[in-house]
Amino acid sequence: MQKNKAIVLLNMGGARNKNELKMFLTNMFNDENILTIKSALIRKVVASMIVSKRLDSAWKNYEKIGDSSPINPLTEQLVKKCNEKIEGFKTYQIMRYTPPFAKTVIEQMKKDGIDEVILLPLYPQYSTTTTKSSLEDFLKYEKNSFKIRVIYDFYKNESFNTCIVDEILNNVINEKEYNLIFSAHGLPQKIVDNGDPYQKQMIEHIEILKQKLEEKDRFFKSINLAYQSKVGPLKWLEPSLEDMLKNFKDENVIIYPLSFIVDNSETDFELDIEYRHIATNLGIKEYKVCKCVNDSDEFIETIKNIIN
Repeated sequence: MQKNKAIVLLNMGGARNKNELKMFLTNMFNDENILTIKSALIRKVVASMIVSKRLDSAWKNYEKIGDSSPINPLTEQLVKKCNEKIEGFKTYQIMRYTPPFAKTVIEQMKKDGIDEVILLPLYPQYSTTTTKSSLEDFLKYEKNSFKIRVIYDFYKNESFNTCIVDEILNNVINEKEYNLIFSAHGLPQKIVDNGDPYQKQMIEHIEILKQKLEEKDRFFKSINLAYQSKVGPLKWLEPSLEDMLKNFKDENVIIYPLSFIVDNSETDFELDIEYRHIATNLGIKEYKVCKCVNDSDEFIETIKNIIN
C-alpha cells in the first residue's frame, strides 16, 4: 500500500569529518535563532570569526570520539526502525546544520508522493534555538506542499519518561548511593529572559521524573539540574554542570542527558570524556553517564504514542 503520510524527525546534525564540522559551525552561527544579531551581514562576519577561532580545537574533541558524531548512524538506525515498525507512515530525517538538509529531503518526499506530514523535532523541550529553528527551516522549503501537524514538545509523554527512568535505574544497583544529575544543554540567559520556555519546561520535566521515581519507590541521594556546553562571555543558565559536580567530592554521580534524544558529541565527548575528567579531578568516587533513548524499541513505541 502506498504510504502518503510521513513522520519527519528533525535534529541539529553532527559532523562526519572536519569539513562537515566547519559546515556545522558555519550554519549554526549563521542561524538568527542562535546568534541573535539582526543584521545578516554582521552575523555572517561574526560567525566566520567564531568558526575560524574554534574549528581546530573543536576537531580535536571529535578526534577523541572517532572523528565523527554518533548522531548520524544512530539517527539512520532510528529512521530504519521507524520504517519497519510504524505502519502507515514513511519516516525521514532532516538535520539543521549538516546533511540531510530540508531542501533535499522535501524534494524526495514530493517524489515519494507524500501529502501529509507529522513534524517531530527530536527536542523533548521547546526552545527557539532548537525547535523553532528546525521548524522554520522545514517551512522555508516546504512552501505549502503538505498538510502538516507539528509536535512542539513531548517531555510530558508517559512512555517517553518511562524510557528515561528505566535507563537511569538500569545503570545503578542501589540508587540511594548516587546523586542524579539531569544535564541539559545550556542557553544564554538573555534568550530565556526574552521568553524562551526551555528552562521552565526543563524544571517541570524533572519534577515529572522525580514523581515517576517516587512512584517506583526509588530514591536517589539527591536529584539535580545542571547545564552544560557554555561558550563565550555571556551569562548562561545556571548552575553549570562543572559547578554542580563540585558538590559531590567522595560521592557517586550519575548523569542523564535530558535535552537530547540521540547521543552526539555533547554526550559522547563533553559528558563522557570532558566532564568525567573534571569529576575525577574533583575527587568524585564514581561517575556514570546514561545513554539517550536513541533507536531503542521503547522509543519507537514512544514515537507511535506521541504521533497518536
